[in-house]
Amino acid sequence: MKKLAVLLVVIAGTLWGIIGYFVRAFLELGLSSMQIVSIRMVISAVLFSLFALIFNRKLFKIKLKDLWCFLGSGIVSVAFFSFCYFKAIEYSSLSVASILLYTAPIFVMLFSALLFKEKLTALKIVSVALAFMGCLFVTGVISNGGNITLASVLYGLGSGVCYALYSIFSRFALDRNYSPLTITLYTFIFASIASLCIIDIKPVINVMTNSLNDLVFCIAFAILSCVLPYVTYTLGLKYIAPSTASIVASIEPVVATITGAILFNEAVQFPYGYIGIALVVLSIVLINLHTKKKA
Repeated sequence: MKKLAVLLVVIAGTLWGIIGYFVRAFLELGLSSMQIVSIRMVISAVLFSLFALIFNRKLFKIKLKDLWCFLGSGIVSVAFFSFCYFKAIEYSSLSVASILLYTAPIFVMLFSALLFKEKLTALKIVSVALAFMGCLFVTGVISNGGNITLASVLYGLGSGVCYALYSIFSRFALDRNYSPLTITLYTFIFASIASLCIIDIKPVINVMTNSLNDLVFCIAFAILSCVLPYVTYTLGLKYIAPSTASIVASIEPVVATITGAILFNEAVQFPYGYIGIALVVLSIVLINLHTKKKA
């Protein structure tokens, strides 16, 4: 599994990259950013809880003294992150929201150095720089600035910090010998509780019960943008450092930009977009070689 750790994070980043497709569809139905978060979190929590009840009830077992790890990963790193990211998408394009989100590897590297004494190696710094530059190019921000407003910047940076903290809270939980599945389970549970406490739930229920197709769409949203990527990312995080995982996950804005281009006519500029894709891929290759060398 250790050899597949980087691939698992790539899968997570790819799946997160398609979130914008679902978010745009829900926004058109009149749902707010936090209502969209609640759909994603509640369905994920229900599905994962059913899985745990049927196959492994030990996943529910945690120590009270470690509760803060799961509160942090659920409320701060997922619920508030999702809210900020979806608001950034609402106020700007998918590409701009993604580039602001991907200030996260910088925050992860700094947090990891402070909290886990992770070395700030030259290769990591170069990889982060390449990934961020690639995001700037691939999203078109470097060439025309994109659709940037003060609100989109604030929400986007907020999503970056919260996203970075998921790696940190999860690492604390992993170091306490909790399985990635337990971490993911409680992350969804606390994130869903947090989202339900601050929304008008009636429009959410209306969307979910409007038709079978709408219900299937909501379930697909939860599985593809939440359950699968968080499981694969957290599992990958078990074997590689938080800063490494965050760099590898930089594939997300590439996927988000391609999604925006294909589905919403948000064109990938030539040659900047392709330069950006190459830089992001190069950063992932470099950090992957570093990981294999350490292994």
